[in-house]
Amino acid sequence: MKLKKKFKFIVEKTETGFSAFSEDTPVYTTGKNITELQNNIVEAIELAFDATQPKFSKENVELEMDLKQFFSYYKVLNSRYLAERIGMNPTLFSQYVNGHKKPSAKQTIRILNGLNEIGRELANLQFTG
Repeated sequence: MKLKKKFKFIVEKTETGFSAFSEDTPVYTTGKNITELQNNIVEAIELAFDATQPKFSKENVELEMDLKQFFSYYKVLNSRYLAERIGMNPTLFSQYVNGHKKPSAKQTIRILNGLNEIGRELANLQFTG
């Protein structure tokens, strides 16, 4: 039986990778990269709950990271380009990325939608040989 609940984990960049903790459960863990962190979260949740509980998987993990840490990790992404692409003032976006301002819920959704759109484009890209 699969678990339907989502657990939100707040992710923080560390010198050796990432750490994550949940305000919903007394679980925290670390990982060298996001993939390892997700795997460690699944393992930590399974250890924290009784074996009779429904199966926990990556689909139950929701990661939350601030923009400054996001752009620090994903250096391949250009924040100015993303701001222009989603129609946001690059100076304001830079303040979000540098941690000087926090985006509103509406702006956060706008940024995530822009990143998701780019992700879908990249996932469907093919190179010629």
